[in-house]
This record gives sequence, structure tokens and C-alpha cells, in this order.
Amino acid sequence: MRKFYAPFIVVGLIMFCAISGFAQGLVKGKVIDAITKETLPGASISIKGTQKSTSTTLNGNFSIKVETADAELVISYVGYLQKTVSVANVSGTKDIGNVTLESSAALSEVVVTANNTAIDRKTPVALSTVGSVMIEEKVGQQEFPELLKSTPGIYASKGSGGGYGDSRINIRGFQSANIAVMINGIPVNDPESGRVFWSNWAGLTDVTRSMQVQRGLGASKVAVPSLGGTINILTRGTEANQGGFIQHSMGNNNFNKTSFLYSTGLGENGWAFSAMGSKTTGDGWFEGLSFEAYSYFFNVSKLINKEHTVSLTGFGAPQYHGSRFERFGIQYYKDAPQGIRFNPNWGVLNGKDKTISGNFYHKPQASLNHYWTINENSSLSTALYASIGRGGNEFPNNANLFLGTRVGDRYSPVDLDALVDQNVASPDGRAVAYLQSNRNNHVWYGLLSTYTKKLNDKIDLLAGLDLRNYKGIKYNSVRNLLGAQYVLDATANVNNPNNMARNGDKIGFHNDVIVLWQGGFLQGEFTEGPLSTFVSLAASNTSYKRKDYFRYQNTDPLRESDFVNFFGFQTKGGANYNLTANHNVFANIGYFEKAPFFSAVFVSNQNVPNKDAENEKILSYELGYGYRSRSFSANLNLYRTAWNDRSTTRTAVGQDGNYYTVNFLGVDALHQGLELDFKYNPFRKLSFNGMLSIGDWTWNSNLDKVEVFDANNNFVASEGPIYTKGIKVGDQPQTTAALGFDFTVAEGVKLGADYNYYADFSSSFIPTDVIKPGLKPWKVPNYSLLDLNAVIRFKMAGLNSSLILNVNNVLNTEYISDANAIFDRNTGVSDAVNSNVYFGAGRQYTTSLKVNF
Repeated sequence: MRKFYAPFIVVGLIMFCAISGFAQGLVKGKVIDAITKETLPGASISIKGTQKSTSTTLNGNFSIKVETADAELVISYVGYLQKTVSVANVSGTKDIGNVTLESSAALSEVVVTANNTAIDRKTPVALSTVGSVMIEEKVGQQEFPELLKSTPGIYASKGSGGGYGDSRINIRGFQSANIAVMINGIPVNDPESGRVFWSNWAGLTDVTRSMQVQRGLGASKVAVPSLGGTINILTRGTEANQGGFIQHSMGNNNFNKTSFLYSTGLGENGWAFSAMGSKTTGDGWFEGLSFEAYSYFFNVSKLINKEHTVSLTGFGAPQYHGSRFERFGIQYYKDAPQGIRFNPNWGVLNGKDKTISGNFYHKPQASLNHYWTINENSSLSTALYASIGRGGNEFPNNANLFLGTRVGDRYSPVDLDALVDQNVASPDGRAVAYLQSNRNNHVWYGLLSTYTKKLNDKIDLLAGLDLRNYKGIKYNSVRNLLGAQYVLDATANVNNPNNMARNGDKIGFHNDVIVLWQGGFLQGEFTEGPLSTFVSLAASNTSYKRKDYFRYQNTDPLRESDFVNFFGFQTKGGANYNLTANHNVFANIGYFEKAPFFSAVFVSNQNVPNKDAENEKILSYELGYGYRSRSFSANLNLYRTAWNDRSTTRTAVGQDGNYYTVNFLGVDALHQGLELDFKYNPFRKLSFNGMLSIGDWTWNSNLDKVEVFDANNNFVASEGPIYTKGIKVGDQPQTTAALGFDFTVAEGVKLGADYNYYADFSSSFIPTDVIKPGLKPWKVPNYSLLDLNAVIRFKMAGLNSSLILNVNNVLNTEYISDANAIFDRNTGVSDAVNSNVYFGAGRQYTTSLKVNF
């Protein structure tokens, strides 16, 4: 018996040794972004020295069999630095946890401000992140806001102006004035109005590392009260390797863009330098919207030692572009020979096209960042920044005069030569028609500093300081006399009556706006096992001052107002609990009081502050649920935001052809809704994504009166009462849905499509029109848009290259992107006949070739 079994025992021992040597076990892990902590689906994992490989699932997870006890995993992802991870003593299943990949931009300086980003299944907020790869593949001729259009609760379009840089974004029914936007953690919302002018940043998509939107309360660790949400844009920083790219894009209507980036790489002495530049030109999709724009970016970084890193970052985007200011009824566009491309706001001067509605601006911004690792448990990050803005808009002194003077019928260009003739014929040389410009120059500098202390393995404490000093120089000026000798500004400037103004001279108004901000926050974070919580307290003091050079005598003590102070605060908290590896729930709640905007304090553009101005008050809470599996993930959010004593403005062209602004102050609103989004990865080469957002946003009170101002900020009239209660908040579709996919056809070849649906879209309205209870603004017809893109990655002369094709609005769908409801004064009816609209852009295509070196 022994002899019979002995050979089998020997063979068994040999087989056991072989199995132990060649099939040791399974290695598991998750691949995430080093900065944002977002998972990286589709990352490649291979075993060095073998042909064996796999890829991460939708949630960044992977598992791979190893045949030896020790192995080296090579992990790579497009746009990120390759990483090698050594795994030892594999037996059975070994989980190596999170593997972090850094972008090809190592971003050491962004770490200074990256604590504003949220982390999935940890930070209790609704969030979405757009990475550099998606930006590169989807951007085409789109701008920052449009990259977020398939995100729940978001409406992004090219804006009412429709020109380059005119894009806008709304989140959960809130306009950009109530959405906090930060670039590398630095706030860029206008301190006076809260607005964001995307033309100041257009062109910087080439250096955007990632863009994260946090809907609702947000997790930004600065004293910024964001109502609709927070958008964090992280740019490139210190490049790890020497190299760069050159790229050229072409598209419809003579769109051309050339850009380049070069980086020295991080040298042995700890220095690194990166620079980017671009030029973009085109005619625009609508008539008369030609543009010429530039952008630049640089970063100089120094890794001093293990404790200290400093970097200097600067960027800007000087540009000039045509825009639209005149809305018409739907039938007016339908009757135009050029259809919805018709734009009344351009003309012909000396045989050349000339816009009569444009925008020119340059807002360079620089920041000096310092990151100090004090010890293993504490750190201090500080950013000192400054920006200097110069520019304004361009528009006619009288819209009716310009729009009524055309080279042919009402759909032909404005005959600027005829207006020149009228000016030349003026008996005293005074301008009958001229172009003017409202200038909004500014100087803005500030300091952000955040201290982080790890008290123990469970509790982190953060404290920060946010200081800002802003001075806006606002005036109207003569931009083009159109052949006249001067513009007579008879009454605007009490210190210079009967001013005979030439090109560049100030007319109408001239005043300074000074805004000071001192803010601080304190936040505690607790993490234990599946539970993550935070409690945050923030306080701020906003100081407003107004100085008027035109409406007061130089000797008048009222020429310069005193500072008017508003103390604001916010308290918020939330918790996330990971029920299992697949399920998590979260909740957050917050109460804000924020200073009203400047226009609500000095309502009549006088230096006597409005005694009734008070803080806006916001109570918001949200519940969320998340599901994560190997191939499917989904999020469901329920939110409710009550907003009292809201201040906002509406602008329109009056029957006399002049601009008028209506202050819409002290009204209450309620924003609530449901959001669902998902991602599905049935197999490695195919992924789906989709969302559904249903909102219920209504005005919740009536107003005793509203005040009306002309283009020179002169008080015109007070009207009321205004019956706004129960009216739907306009300017954004309250129901949206999206569905998209990406499919890898072959190695280096990918196709993608995105479908977006918009419904329940109430028009904006002029408050002075709502003079009867129960009026309802006209609803824009529902519509949907389809975008396609294709990516081919290949080698050209040994260099990594890519060819990208984007087609937006593939079906050339005709739709209305913005509408102003007009109420019939007799019947109160608002419908498609009497409402004024802007149509959205039709089909647009872009082809880009990028070569990396």
C-alpha cells in the first residue's frame, strides 16, 4: 500500500508547490485621483513582465490574478502619470486599498486650495466632477458652463447674448449671482453683483485639471454662502515631466483656435515652469457675432523642501466679441430670410461689418500660493491673489434710431454710414447717433488662508481666513462718435454741465464702488468607520461704500458715502453613512444670512443708503442616497431651499428704445426638487450615463413696489403693487433629463453621444408687468438636443496625438434658449405671440488635432 500511494503523494506535493508558485492569489484595489479623490473608471492595470491586464470598473475597483508571491502592478490612465505598485507576499486575496494617480500636471500648488473639493461616499453633498480627459474630448466650441449641462439641476446655454464668452449657468433655479465659482479655490464672483462673466475665463479650458460642481450647500471651506451650488475649477500646476502640446481646432462659421503648452518639468533643484497660450477667432453662429480672443496661463513653482512649497500662477483672457441685446417675437424671426440666425445688432460702416452691441474685457489674475507642512498632523495653506479688470460693453445711444436705420428691409444690417451722414449734417456738430460704453474697471486683491489640524485618527479641525478688498470704477463713455464732433452731455455731471464729450470721455455717470469683505470659518470633521460628519460655522462682514463724481458737487459732503456694514453668517452640517460597500446615505442642513447686493443698498444710485436693505435669509436641507457596484452606480437627492428677502434685477428695452433696469427687492422664493443620476458600465468598452432632475421653484410673496432706472442709472419711476406670489421662477427649465454613452470601438478609437431634454421652462418676466394677481408667464416649448463626438488617438512621428470631432446639436434642432414674457395690459395674457425670445444656436462642429511632445 505504501508503495502504491508514494508516487501520488510525491506528485501531489509537486503540484501543490507549482500552484503555490504560479497561482498565488488575487490582488484587489481601487484607482482614484490624487487631488479630487474621484474614482477613475477604465484605468489599465497590468502585471509587469507579463501580458496579463485588466481595467477598473465604474467605481474604480479592480481585481487581477497574480501567479507569483511578489508582483509589480503597472497602473495607467489617459491624462495621468503612470504608476508602478509593488505587491508582496500575495496569498489568497490581498486588498491594496486606494491607488492614487496624479494628472500629468502634478499640481502641487493646487493642493493649497484643493480642500474645497468633495469626496464621493464621504462628503455629504450632491456632487459631479468633470475631468481633464472629458473636457478635452467634449469641449469643442463649448465653454465652461456647457460642460456641465448633463448634470442634474443644471441649465447651461450660450446665454442671451449668444456670443463668445456669453454662456451662463443656473443651478436648481439660481442664477450665477448665487452660485459660488472658484478657480484654484479663489472666488471670482463679482463682489458688487455676485455675477460671473465667463468671457473672462473663456479659453482656459486647455489648462483645466478638473471641474467639480457641488449642488446645494457645498463643501467649500471658505466663507462663501452658495445657494444653488459651488463650482470649483482646478487648473494645471507644476508639471512632473518636461513636454507639452500644440493643438489646432477648426469649425463652423470660420472658427479657428490655436493653442500650445510647454513645461520644463520638475528639475532636481525643485523649480518648474509651465506656460500656455491660445488665440481664438470666428464669426459666431448668429449674424454679427464675430470675435477675437486670446488666453494665457503660467505657473512657476518651487519645492523648497519637504515642508514648504510655493507657486505663482497667472492667467487671463483678453477678448472682444459681438453680442445681441434686442429680443423679438417668434414670428419676427420666422419671417427673416436668414431665419433664426437673424441678429439686429450689427451693421455696415465704410463697407465693413461693425457690431453695435459688443463686449471687450481683460481680467488678468495672479495668485501666490504657499503650502507649509508644519508636522505630520498639521498644515497651513495660504494664497495671496490680485486681479485688475479693464473693459466694458458697447451699445447705441438709442436702439430705435439704430434699428430703424437699415441698408434695406428690417432684416438687413444697420446702415451706420447713413447715421454718419446724419451726424455730419448736424448743424452744430452734435452727435445724433453714437456708440457708448458702460465701463466696469476694477482692482481686487485678497488673502485666503486655511489651517488644518489632525487631532486624532477620527477628528480633523480646520480654520480659515478670507479677506477681500474690491474697488470698481464705473462710468459711461463715448466709444464711437460716428462722424460727429462731440456728444452733448448737458445735465449728468453737475461739476461739468454742458459737457462736449469726445471719444473716450465720460458721460452719463461716473462712480466708484468699494466692497470690503472679512470672513472666517471653523469646521470640524469626524470620521469613524462608515460614518463621516462635519459641522461648519462661518461669519463675514461686508462693507459697501459709494463715491459719485457726477451727481454731487466736488464740495458736497455726500459725494462719498459712509461704509454700510452687513454682518452675515452661515452654519451648516451633514453626515454620510456607508451602509455597506454598495449603499450610502447622507443628509445636510444649513442656515445662511448673506449681505444684499450693492444695488439693493444704494437703490437709486444715490449716496444715501436704503434704510430697508437687509440680509437675505436662506434655509436649506437635503437628503441623499447612493449605490455603488462593480458596473453600476446611482445617486438620488431630495432638496428644499427657502430664500427670503431676495434681491435681484431685470433689464429690458423700453418702448422708446432705451435700456431700463428694474430692481426686484425683498421677494421670497422656494426651491425644491428631486435629482437622479446614474452610470452603467456593462462591459469594459461601453459606459452609459444619465440623469433626471425635477424642480418646483416658485416666487413666494408679492411686492409693494419696484423701482425702475435708465441706462445711466437715473431713477425713472416706482411701480406697484407687484403680484409675484405663486409664479414659477423662470430662466431655467425645471425638468431636465440626459442620457449618454461612450464606446471604445478599437484601441485608441472612441465614440460618444449625449442627449439632453428640457421641459417646464417658464419665461423670465419684467416685474412691472405683473400688475394683476394670478398672471402666469408663457412657457417655452419643450425641446431636446443631441451631441456626438469621436476620438482617435495615434502616434505621429513617434508623438502621442489625437484627432477629435465634436458635433453639437446634431439634428439642428430649433429651440428657444431664453425668453422674456410680455403680459397684455388689457387681458393679462402672456403667450408665444407677445413674448420676446432668443433662439439657441443650431448645429455646430469642431475638428481638433492635438500633438503632445
